[in-house]
Amino acid sequence: MQLFAKKKHLNTREKQAQDVFGPESLRKCSEGDSKAQKALYDALSAKMFAVCLRYMGNRNEAEDIFQEGFVSLFTKLDSYSGDGSFEGWARKIFVNTALMSLRKKDVLRQSEDVEAARSMVSDAATPVQKMSYNELNRMIAELPPGFRTVFNMYVVEGYSHKEIAEALGISETTSRSQLQRARTMLQNKIKEKY
Repeated sequence: MQLFAKKKHLNTREKQAQDVFGPESLRKCSEGDSKAQKALYDALSAKMFAVCLRYMGNRNEAEDIFQEGFVSLFTKLDSYSGDGSFEGWARKIFVNTALMSLRKKDVLRQSEDVEAARSMVSDAATPVQKMSYNELNRMIAELPPGFRTVFNMYVVEGYSHKEIAEALGISETTSRSQLQRARTMLQNKIKEKY
């Protein structure tokens, strides 16, 4: 009996999300309807804050990007074509907001060549299976901003090195180098802990 109750709850949640992301609700949001905007904010806030935190690495900076992301989202609502997932479209806005902030800080200025990064490679096997999701996220958040940005874009968001290079205004080689160094640092952190 309890299984059916959970399934019904999920269907209710899915329907609420469809209503919030539906054309009528989005139209109301773009017209400034505060109730519709609040519903949209509530539906997206947890996931989008996680995106901001993943890129920025600390709560204060993530909160700033989170706020900027929502301002950008509400001002760009009219540009959503209705094709594809609204949540995916919104995620791109938050990722781009974080990337713009990181570009302004020039977080990749200390990047190195791939050949230099290869010398940092660790041959030790990592016991990632022993780690919790939160521990791994904390370690990723502790990476230097350039490493963390490329790691998130490549591993979490699924961007190619070419797309990362274009988005950040760096070379593909730099993107590969940053990813390699991020992986190496994570491996070393995990090795130290376990």
